[in-house]
Amino acid sequence: MSDPAAAFDALLRLAVEAGASDIHLRAGRPALFRVSGDLVPAEMPPLEAAAIGAFVAATVPDVFRGAWERDHQADYALDRGDLGRYRVNAYRQRGTPGVVLRLVKTRPPALAELGLDPSLARLAEFGSGIVLVCGPTGSGKSSTLAALLRHLNETADLHVVTLEDPVEYLFADERCAFSQREVGLDVPDFGSGLRAALRQDPDVILIGEMRDRATFETALQAAETGHLVLSTLHAGTTQQAVQRLFEFFPPEEAAAARRAIAASLRAVVVQALLPRADGAGVAPASEVLVVDALARRVLGEGQFEKIGDVVEAGKDAGSRTLNADLHRLVRAGVVAKSVALERSQAPRALEMLLAGIQTATGRIVS
Repeated sequence: MSDPAAAFDALLRLAVEAGASDIHLRAGRPALFRVSGDLVPAEMPPLEAAAIGAFVAATVPDVFRGAWERDHQADYALDRGDLGRYRVNAYRQRGTPGVVLRLVKTRPPALAELGLDPSLARLAEFGSGIVLVCGPTGSGKSSTLAALLRHLNETADLHVVTLEDPVEYLFADERCAFSQREVGLDVPDFGSGLRAALRQDPDVILIGEMRDRATFETALQAAETGHLVLSTLHAGTTQQAVQRLFEFFPPEEAAAARRAIAASLRAVVVQALLPRADGAGVAPASEVLVVDALARRVLGEGQFEKIGDVVEAGKDAGSRTLNADLHRLVRAGVVAKSVALERSQAPRALEMLLAGIQTATGRIVS
């Protein structure tokens, strides 16, 4: 095969036309496209292991070739021009190569284009601190962060440093100056890249994912010294997201960690993607915790079980419960009521809200 990468162009074009967000390549079966949350087989003959291996060999950057040949796995970005830019994970399973490609829209989206409340833009306007966008894999966390950076690029004169694995959205300087660094290509790891970023006169630092204690401790240092840090975390609820931060620290350091996190955390967004009522893709639903005085006290005391009440009580500060956003989506006809109730963490309360019955809000957190 003279050009294995080019041989897959027709497949990529088919995936783009189908509106696929992800493409799965495995030996012995046709490619699978993820469309509106479901995996759908492409109309094509089964893929051969040799063809998939040749595709990886032809597309993996030289800097990652050793990792692929030694460890049989690699993450990298692939740009196929008019067919799009992809985040690629190559791996081996049962002795044969496999590939998952995620389509990355090269133009950073606006919050409104994603279906998110434009008021989330205020989360990018904190002068310092840490803002986390959380959710399971495939919940649109990277797109939300990109939308926040787009807002800054249109409204503020700042230096933005991004550390990603790999770089997804490409930013052209408008009002902001962007320095985008790819882990493994431009910098060996998140920790060293973040430490270097602090010497690059940044105003805003984006970390693709908060993965370990070293990275989070450096992020705390950046926040404490006047920088805004944006990052993602795998967590399904706001309480879980907050607790995940404290898992980076051993029990004997819990008190110091609580003080540092309470002082530096500015906001937590937890989002999920729900199928749209019209069948045209998915829509995001999100819960937002904006850290106000009450939230700082609760965090500082480690009263994680009260996080849900803090979100409910923090409406004036910009916090919003998941039910409130689900209510918005159902009332707008974007998401079916049955879907919203299924995804709600408190479906009975949502049912009452949709019926126009106001439940107790702004409850006192003692």
